[in-house]
Amino acid sequence: MPDCKPPIRANLTATGLEIDVAALGAALSRLPAGAPVVVMIHGYRYAPGNPGNCPHDLILSTNPEPGDVRAISWPRHLGLDGRRGLAIALGWPARGSVLGAYRRAEAAGRALAELARQVAVLAPGQPVDVIAHSLGARAALAALPHARAGDLRRLILLSAAETRRPARAAMNSAAGRHVEVINVTTRENDLFDFCLEWLVGLGCDTAIGQGTGCDLPNWIDLQIDQPETLRALASLGHALPQAPSRICHWSPYLRPGVFAIYRAALDGSLTLPMLRATLPRRADRRWSRLLRPNGRLPFLADPA
Repeated sequence: MPDCKPPIRANLTATGLEIDVAALGAALSRLPAGAPVVVMIHGYRYAPGNPGNCPHDLILSTNPEPGDVRAISWPRHLGLDGRRGLAIALGWPARGSVLGAYRRAEAAGRALAELARQVAVLAPGQPVDVIAHSLGARAALAALPHARAGDLRRLILLSAAETRRPARAAMNSAAGRHVEVINVTTRENDLFDFCLEWLVGLGCDTAIGQGTGCDLPNWIDLQIDQPETLRALASLGHALPQAPSRICHWSPYLRPGVFAIYRAALDGSLTLPMLRATLPRRADRRWSRLLRPNGRLPFLADPA
């Protein structure tokens, strides 16, 4: 996609949301009817303007800087070229301590809600979809109590760094009752989930990488390293390779084939009812991947 237009840049700053409203309005006016508007949100270690760690130069760019094997272009892989969909890259300060970044993700969520409101004003009736990784997924959920019902249509959460209680509270808001959530999980992320639980909740709450623990009609967990899930996805035309690693936090956007699933979810050709009718009812148990008895020692993923 050599002519893929760069995303509209938005940032959370010390004074709140920063975005070129005129550029956003012009891009929305050129967008064909029915094309999605997708806000992309990074996770931990990124910060706008930070040399070597600016998300707008890496995963949220159409042409990422070389040198980081995890820095694949989200807008290109999602096909958001300005015609088939509009990409908005939301950057926020996610460096420093993990706990500090976890807390700042709340403010990033408020910025996302404000951004969705601006889109609604500039293009009435145009909902906003979100794809977010790790602490960016926490920001996406944190936006729901601050957003109007219907401003956010769909959240695709990748290895979400959030726990059940705040996620359930967010889903019980007006916007949360109207949004659709695809929670992309993998047992490769179990170690990260475990660390998050103890860091933010002293082990008193469970990460949503293990599911919400309750049935929500507008939420579905998609465990992309489960054999039954892989067979279900293949039956829907989305074959994925087996997960190569025991431990990997970035698998939901590095695994070959996953972006085709997200594209289909964003364009409406892969719906929650289709997934719910096809996917297995239960996820694999925690640590089932790490402890599988094949005689191999656990290892950290090589993103290459």
